[in-house]
Amino acid sequence: MDGTATKTNPRKPVVLYPSPGMGHLVSMIELGKIFVARGLAVTVVVVDPPYNTGTTGSFLTGVFAANPSISFHLLPQVVLPPVESNHPQALTFEVARLSNPLLRDFLIRASPAILVLDFFCGVALDVAAELCIPTYFFFTSGAGALAFFLHLPALHAQTTVCFGDMGEELVHVPGIPSFPATHATKSLMDREDAAYKGFLKVSPYFCRSQGIIVNTFRSLEPRAVDAITAGLCTPRGLPTPPVYCIGPRIKTEEVGMKRGDECLALAWLDTQPKASVVFLCFGSLGLFSANQIRELANGLEASGQRFLWVVRSPPSDDPAKKFEKPPEPDLDALLPNGFLERTKDTGLVVKSWVPQRDVLGHDAVGVFVTHCGWNSVLESIMAGVPMLAWPLYAEQRLNRIFLEKEMGLAVAVEGYDKEIVEAKEVAAKVTWMMDSDSGSVLRERMLAAMRQAKEALREGGESETTLARLIGAWTLDTCLTWEQASRVCG
Repeated sequence: MDGTATKTNPRKPVVLYPSPGMGHLVSMIELGKIFVARGLAVTVVVVDPPYNTGTTGSFLTGVFAANPSISFHLLPQVVLPPVESNHPQALTFEVARLSNPLLRDFLIRASPAILVLDFFCGVALDVAAELCIPTYFFFTSGAGALAFFLHLPALHAQTTVCFGDMGEELVHVPGIPSFPATHATKSLMDREDAAYKGFLKVSPYFCRSQGIIVNTFRSLEPRAVDAITAGLCTPRGLPTPPVYCIGPRIKTEEVGMKRGDECLALAWLDTQPKASVVFLCFGSLGLFSANQIRELANGLEASGQRFLWVVRSPPSDDPAKKFEKPPEPDLDALLPNGFLERTKDTGLVVKSWVPQRDVLGHDAVGVFVTHCGWNSVLESIMAGVPMLAWPLYAEQRLNRIFLEKEMGLAVAVEGYDKEIVEAKEVAAKVTWMMDSDSGSVLRERMLAAMRQAKEALREGGESETTLARLIGAWTLDTCLTWEQASRVCG
């Protein structure tokens, strides 16, 4: 795994530095595969986080084995001091800050031609500037979310009121639909929270980089992309770096996970009619209360629809365990009495994980009930499966607005922003998605988006052309020009 244990490549590498969350790791490693396929030497620097980030351990073990052409270097685990925040994003920012000396030592040895940073690793730009390494960001969400985060310092300067105290007041950002302040990410509700302060620094870091690579395609989000590139989103006085839309990039294969559930889920789907199954999965960190799990179960049963549901244990009530990985779910304790027996002919409940990309690509799946994480959104688009939006954390409430109001590729369950989504709402919405004429229209729009996405990735397509232009601009084995070095080193 360490770079010293891999075959030495004489070319200067492109170093990729993802944050430890599963969605960020998956996207960055897929980016590494793309670069390797185009002749670049790639090293991925992996952070070992001292808190739960989903099933990253088993995933990385499989990735290391499956990608011998990529070098991996594991940074030693840092010791986290107490962080004044209820949000794991604050821990991610702090881990990146504490890891800077370790990253610096590695970069001195590796002497990379290019450094590509994750959204949460902006503080590493200070190290890159010291070492005069050209640095890009890889933004693993869409252009709409990028527009918001670029504009956050401007929003911050407009008022002293917290998002959490603004209620339903609309927030206006160039290039995206206006949205209620309550739909900004939960970690931004309190201006004094460490997570908020970390996010506030992101936009200036972006503006110091040589460019932002975005996992989207322009024809999916034209208004947001055009607003960003026109400089309408960045804070006054700061430059807008070039933006490279190279997506949609999703997992090319499922590796490093337990295989039993994969066989069970896919084998069960093989026995179901085409486009007949409602698939429910809420990301590697998406957790529901025990009450919500029962309500969801009752709604699925009342709908009479076929379903494949990935269930995880509820979050712990112990504050000391809020960032720890939950145990495997006890389905008998969590689900209503007799639920599994009553629905055995129409549904399948799986513990914790299924190969989501493969499931979405199965002909039997007709609707995806999703937390609106961007990787899940892109996988759904690539599979042509319409979405029922149930956002939970991070930028997912924003993504839901983009998907429903801007793209027309999803509808939302009512009550996701309240304490609980009721069973009757679950039953009504999945039935609407599966059986109504309006649901059929939504499905047609998603199939059109799928065709656009695949066209963007073909040779000569918009994303493939952008990627070729980006890589062509990287002269990996020559020195920087004076102008380049001046910008990189400040």
